[in-house]
Amino acid sequence: MMRRNYEHGALLMADGRVHFRLWAPGTRAVTLHVQDRAVPMTPAPDGWFEAWETCPAGTQYSYEPQGLGRRVPDPASRLQAEDVDGPSVVVDPAAWQWKHAEWRGRPWCEAVLYEAHPGLMGGFAGLRRRLPELADLGVTALELMPIADFPGPRNWGYDGVLPYAPDRAYGSPEALRALVDEAHGHGMMVFLDVVYNHFGPVGNFLPTYAPQFFRTDVATPWGDAIDFRQAAVRSFFADNALYWLKEFRFDGLRFDAVHAIVDKEDWLQELAGQLRERMPADRLFHLVLENDDNTASLLRHGFDAQWNDDAHHVVHHLLTGEAQGYYAAYARQPTEKLARALAQGFVYQGESSPAHGGKPRGEPSYMLNPTAFVFFLQNHDQVGNRAHGERLTQLCKDRPDALAAVVALQLLSPSIPLIFMGEEGGLQTPFLYFTSFEDSEFAARVREGRRAEFADFHRETGLEIPDPNAEETWNRCRLPPLDSACAQRWVALYRTLLELRRRYIVPGLRGAVCESAEVLGHGCVAARWELDHGLRLLLVCNLSDQAVATGEILGREETVFHESREGVGDALREGTVPAWSTVAALVQLDAEGAS
Repeated sequence: MMRRNYEHGALLMADGRVHFRLWAPGTRAVTLHVQDRAVPMTPAPDGWFEAWETCPAGTQYSYEPQGLGRRVPDPASRLQAEDVDGPSVVVDPAAWQWKHAEWRGRPWCEAVLYEAHPGLMGGFAGLRRRLPELADLGVTALELMPIADFPGPRNWGYDGVLPYAPDRAYGSPEALRALVDEAHGHGMMVFLDVVYNHFGPVGNFLPTYAPQFFRTDVATPWGDAIDFRQAAVRSFFADNALYWLKEFRFDGLRFDAVHAIVDKEDWLQELAGQLRERMPADRLFHLVLENDDNTASLLRHGFDAQWNDDAHHVVHHLLTGEAQGYYAAYARQPTEKLARALAQGFVYQGESSPAHGGKPRGEPSYMLNPTAFVFFLQNHDQVGNRAHGERLTQLCKDRPDALAAVVALQLLSPSIPLIFMGEEGGLQTPFLYFTSFEDSEFAARVREGRRAEFADFHRETGLEIPDPNAEETWNRCRLPPLDSACAQRWVALYRTLLELRRRYIVPGLRGAVCESAEVLGHGCVAARWELDHGLRLLLVCNLSDQAVATGEILGREETVFHESREGVGDALREGTVPAWSTVAALVQLDAEGAS
């Protein structure tokens, strides 16, 4: 028998035969429907069923577990002929001829991430058209929100039910490969956001013939937890990660909300180890976590970085004054928390967190390189989980200087920056939660659930919560061109900051160490890092509405950036940093590390 690269799915072999394989431990028999034929599958140990058939790429197929009374798609489908409940399609991954096959990736320290929703940006083809301007801006890594096949033509991205199949609303697998290929031609990495903590609420048939995929003794916000104790479940997701890295040549994966995975540490370390072993030794690829538990040990064992919610939350509080929900955990001594986030990554490193019922949260992170943390001011969660999807440009519309200051802090600090689509143009376009469920009764439940979640907001403002299933909600989120004078000013700021980052900061990030982060006044912090190319970076950021004295902090350093608005230069020379401003400076160190 020919060797399979993956345990799950229908794989086209070199001899033209397709090996169909399904894990269905909840049924006694499975029929494969392929090319208008009904083929009984052969039972194999541990709940597996197999069949071999000669058929070309493009052949449609489906499975019929005994007693189910309907056909279901392959849970490891590489492509759907229609929607998530229709037939799957045999694909030939070897058919694509890579133009940039020599690409081996880029070091993680060079990453400037740009998070994008493929659908809102014109699908895979639309994103391809944007690549030249993103590369010109200074973006080095495009990050796609989840593309796993979801029900209907529109979705936020986190209701996928077929993790191996790119949704047809975004384009074909070939269009996705073309996007990755062309990005590599621009010197740009491509990352994919993958969801291994849950399946969407519509179109997941696994519970009907593989109930062992889930555990009924552990509930999550999305239903029964996925059972990672099962070998077939672990391989389903490990194969999926490898599939994206090898067959589509993604440069990295972002793992969504791993804190919702039961016994995550053991499985995640196993997953990282398997990927490191199974990928070619000369390929650079990067693994990034979203993990509300702040498990710093994972960042020392196989994972490159974690989205730093702590840094976002404290900056957001200082910028907007919001202290509801999880922002309440950052409203007390926020300047000290900002200093800790800049110096050590996580704010919560084992301390009790008000946002977690007063329970301890996190592990010590002070020993990690600054690049172990992804620093964002906005992302799909922080915008889309608001009642009206407001961006910071809306929340800070009365003080644009404040937003410019935090952008400078983000892009010039040693952490890895992430830009949310449209942010670089200062757009006010909302990013709302949207779906396209065909079942009107289920869509109504989603709508009412969303409105119940934000009932207090509705009572306070009188504003109606948008209907996620309405096409108008989707249309409101579509990004306009960045051709206005205001947008171009923001683009120019981002381009300037990212060029400074590339020139002065990135070359010294591999061994960067934070020397100090001190509080100068409310909202004002001075942080210093020794970079490993002989420079010290100083950032002074004042996120308050009062000027703050800096003393001689800016004495010998060479200032490389400050806002060009009137009076900033004079204030710095007089030993103060103006309200809502960031200053970056560099000084050459001698061989002993002294100034």
